[in-house]
Amino acid sequence: MLGLPGVGTAEMLIVGIIALLLFGKNLPSVARNMGKSMAELKKIDAVYASPLERTRETAAPIGKALKQKVNIHKGLLECDFGDWTGGELAKLSKLPEWQTVQRAPSTFTFPGGESFTAMQTRIVSAVDRIRAAHPGGVVVCVSHADPIKALVAHAMGTHIDLFQRIVISTCSITAIAYGTGAPVVLTVNSTGGSLADLRPS
Repeated sequence: MLGLPGVGTAEMLIVGIIALLLFGKNLPSVARNMGKSMAELKKIDAVYASPLERTRETAAPIGKALKQKVNIHKGLLECDFGDWTGGELAKLSKLPEWQTVQRAPSTFTFPGGESFTAMQTRIVSAVDRIRAAHPGGVVVCVSHADPIKALVAHAMGTHIDLFQRIVISTCSITAIAYGTGAPVVLTVNSTGGSLADLRPS
């Protein structure tokens, strides 16, 4: 079991970070600052990232600040948008299927891609495997907005059809504590404040 300041006893704390959509000179400094924020937790057992370039670029300075190698995990990948990949949001939002994506995502599979329920199952399974690899540890996972939203919804016992109501911003931190009971969502979409202050209410 892991005792975290202000959190009590937890089997594991997963800290999810959305990939920064910044490139060039700004990325390392922002990610380094996030790494310093993570260091407030005193003990980070591992850093994981989705294989996509933007998550690896986000995770690298965080890993360096934490003196941790970044492990790549396919389960943290963005949703596979299939034929919609690379499409302009303004055009996609005019498609008749867009309302289903927003209002009943559990019923939708992206043409040539993944369903939201499959994505949620994938990230929850990935986190379960990561937890098993680091029992009692604190792990940083750098992923993407939709998978993190799906993970939060699962942890809160919220149906996937409501996950679009969760906001996950670029550079935000989400923390979930896993123990012997139900997961405890400590913070969602945090863009400031000390992680050392996290505690269940």
